[in-house]
Amino acid sequence: MKIGVLAMQGAFLEHCRMLNECGCETAEIRKVEHLEDLDGLIIPGGESTTIGKLLNEFGLFEPILHRARAGMPIYGTCAGMILLAKDIVNSTQPRLGLMKIRVKRNGFGRQVDSFETDLKVRGIGNQPFRAVFIRAPYVESVEPGVEVMAEFEEKIVCVRQGNFLASAFHPELTGDKRIHEYFVNMVEEARRKSH
Repeated sequence: MKIGVLAMQGAFLEHCRMLNECGCETAEIRKVEHLEDLDGLIIPGGESTTIGKLLNEFGLFEPILHRARAGMPIYGTCAGMILLAKDIVNSTQPRLGLMKIRVKRNGFGRQVDSFETDLKVRGIGNQPFRAVFIRAPYVESVEPGVEVMAEFEEKIVCVRQGNFLASAFHPELTGDKRIHEYFVNMVEEARRKSH
């Protein structure tokens, strides 16, 4: 199994390390040809408007959408969540728009308002997950078909819709592999269905 990590901004190396620890082969994605033999893709944090512009500049938007519609699982963290959202509050920035969610950028405030907290995340067991929020968005609303996996202070911070997963926080910055393992299971499931 090979999972790609979009390597334009953010903690892509940390995502690769987590995936390697889960037993996956990884690839850093910067060009269209890098997408060809992937089973899944992670879009890390960073600045969502910049990542969106770079996706356009490198011609990656349409190929990623094509692979996603063909069933490739995608996981977006922080800025990745914003790029996966269909609606972004007060923004017309480029986005993949694959998930039926409405996202508020910088929902918890600016960089100085970053924080860590213990979250209960459905689907990864009963132990709380130490979640790192950095200038994080949150999901303001979801449409039918979107499963809410975690909330913090009544704000939605982790969601799944079919083959798509998104979190407002950064699991790659912790030592806890459970959310990456959850995504790897999603990728395995998608591979089984496609064969």
